[in-house]
Amino acid sequence: MTQSHSKKRIVKPPLDRFGGVRVVQRRVQKSEIIEHNKESVAKELVDIAQANISDIMEWDDKGNVTIKDTKNISDAAVKAIKKIKVTPTKLGPQLEVELHDKVAVLRVLAKAAGLLEQQEDMDRPSVVGIVMQGPEQAKPIIDIEEDNGKSKV
Repeated sequence: MTQSHSKKRIVKPPLDRFGGVRVVQRRVQKSEIIEHNKESVAKELVDIAQANISDIMEWDDKGNVTIKDTKNISDAAVKAIKKIKVTPTKLGPQLEVELHDKVAVLRVLAKAAGLLEQQEDMDRPSVVGIVMQGPEQAKPIIDIEEDNGKSKV
């Protein structure tokens, strides 16, 4: 009989799956960059959240839509533009302007401000102090007289 001398292989998972030193260092570096620039990041998000399509385009009573002159478009409105697409047609170029998702930006701002965090006390029952006071103890209505050791009512 032959014995097989197989060695048991130990498979080590890749370190980057668990973060690894380099990944952690990159995350720390990124968070430091954000930490040092958090005011400018917040300003960018607020600018995107406050922008409206009317800051970029205008339309008249007949429904004609025109893009405002670039001098008249604020920097905040330009930050809110996600995509501009020009498609040539027989009637002239068709222009599509897509803005960043306002709801997603507002959600990020609300979360950063702590508006979406559930407070710890929200799930706890309220404690209400109730002081109950009953009527005063009444005096007996019936007097009991003792007469020769017998009670009369």
